[in-house]
Amino acid sequence: MLTSARLAVVALFATTVLAGKRGLCWTFCDDPGVFNNGDGEVVAIYDYETYAPVSTNGNGGLGFIGMQRCTDCSSSPIADLASRQASQGWATVFTLNEPDINGITPSQAASWYIQYINPLAIKKALPAVTSSVTSGEGLSWVSQMISACAGQCYFDYINLHWYGTTFAEFQSYVESAHSQFPNYQLVITEFALQNPAGGQAAQVSFFQQAFPFLDGASYVQLYFPFVATSPALLQADGGSAATIVGTGSCLYNNDGTPSAVGNLMY
Repeated sequence: MLTSARLAVVALFATTVLAGKRGLCWTFCDDPGVFNNGDGEVVAIYDYETYAPVSTNGNGGLGFIGMQRCTDCSSSPIADLASRQASQGWATVFTLNEPDINGITPSQAASWYIQYINPLAIKKALPAVTSSVTSGEGLSWVSQMISACAGQCYFDYINLHWYGTTFAEFQSYVESAHSQFPNYQLVITEFALQNPAGGQAAQVSFFQQAFPFLDGASYVQLYFPFVATSPALLQADGGSAATIVGTGSCLYNNDGTPSAVGNLMY
């Protein structure tokens, strides 16, 4: 028989689980709603742009997060950032895609962020960086940007990408990011094994370990496995991703149904 105290603990645990941290890093598939089955696990979607994804089911009932992936993109002009956020009503914005390996210095990013991102009265993530351990890249780039901001960049999340060979490496990377930035929540907006020899089976095994770890990490706000598309579409439209990451982590099959990895999202 459960005591009132025990019931309170169970209720708290249930609330925590149902809050949901999973999201779709969405690019080319038709219906993101196939992962929104009402259990509350999958809650968010982003598409690297400041316009919502075009699909037969809109956002699929998921919370859209706009991303200003470059300082000024033809598809997402910086001049339209504020108006797009206001008209679409995003609650969160992501910024700059891997500037640490794309020639944007921390000081340049800080000045840009202060001018364009600070004015948005919503949750904000610092630019998404790679898991590179080269000096001046990855987490060291983030640290240098924060220093360049001199307390004038307002943000809620540290944004991470990771590709590697084992779950142990991934766990160590996430924990090291938390150790370095303990006062901020993490969002992990791309992650998967890097083209493992075991293909989809290896990716399934990795995510079977990664998802519970991330669900249980109080400092992780959201996470997005790479990638919410199908193998055929990733090969056709994903640039070098199909070679670098492989297609085994795709959340969809070619017929639009959830893949073996996709089925882990529920």
